[in-house]
Amino acid sequence: MKGGVSASDVRARTEDELNDQLHNLGKELFNLRFQRASGQLENTTRVRHARREIARIKTILHERRRKTAAQGT
Repeated sequence: MKGGVSASDVRARTEDELNDQLHNLGKELFNLRFQRASGQLENTTRVRHARREIARIKTILHERRRKTAAQGT
């Protein structure tokens, strides 16, 4: 995978680290969308990469939460 973060790298991080990264990616995505709307965005593929990294992090966080919920019952 070019330039992105692999799922195994994301799984190695703590939940707090993932939430921080998710927050930072959300801000970056907002800025990228703003740049695209104003015609200042040069690297258009970065929007796609940011969206995919956000989805990857959310998926792994969701998997962890489901696992802990299943263990609790």
